[in-house]
Amino acid sequence: MIDSSCRIILKDMKLFILSDIHGFSGALKKALQAFEMENCSMILLLGDALYHGPRNAIDDGYNASETIEHLNRVSDKILAVRGNCDSEVDQMVLNFSNMSDYHIVLDGERKIFLTHGHIYNKSVMPPLNEGDIFASGHTHVAKIEESGGIVHFNPGSISLPRQDTPPSYGIYDGKSLSIKSLDGELLHRRIL
Repeated sequence: MIDSSCRIILKDMKLFILSDIHGFSGALKKALQAFEMENCSMILLLGDALYHGPRNAIDDGYNASETIEHLNRVSDKILAVRGNCDSEVDQMVLNFSNMSDYHIVLDGERKIFLTHGHIYNKSVMPPLNEGDIFASGHTHVAKIEESGGIVHFNPGSISLPRQDTPPSYGIYDGKSLSIKSLDGELLHRRIL
C-alpha cells in the first residue's frame, strides 16, 4: 500500500532485496528463481539494473535485452531506486519506475531507507532513528553492520560481486535480515 507521502507500508510481507544486476541476464534469472523459492511478496531493487558500467568488463553473461524481459515479467512486484549506472533511457524499456534516488518502506515503527549508495551512504545519511535500516548497494560487497543504532544493509551484487564475496541477494522478513548466495547458502543473518 502507498500512502500520500509516497512511502510504502508493509503488512506481513517478506521482501527480496537485490542490487547491481548490471545487465547480466543469467544472474538475474537465478535471482528470480530464488525470489520464487523464497516465497517473497516484493522485490526491492537497489539500482544499476541494465548498464554494465564503465569499470566493469563485458563478458558472455551481459545481455541487457534479456535482462529487460526478465524484469518486465515481474514489474508489478518491483520497487526500484536509481543507481549511478541507470539513466532516463532505461525508463523507456522498463515497466516500472527506477528514477527515484530513494524510497522509504515502513514496517510498523521501523523505517527501511532504500537507495543505491552513490548519493546517500555512511558519509551522507538521511535522518533515521535507532532500529531503522539503511539499505544500499553500489559497493557490490554484501554486509550487515550497525552504526549508531542504525542497521546498514547491502545485499551485494548478483552479477559482479567484489572483495571475494559470492553473487548474493537479501531477504527481509520483519524479524531478520539475511544475505544468501545465489546458490541459497546463508552468508549473513541479523535478528532485528
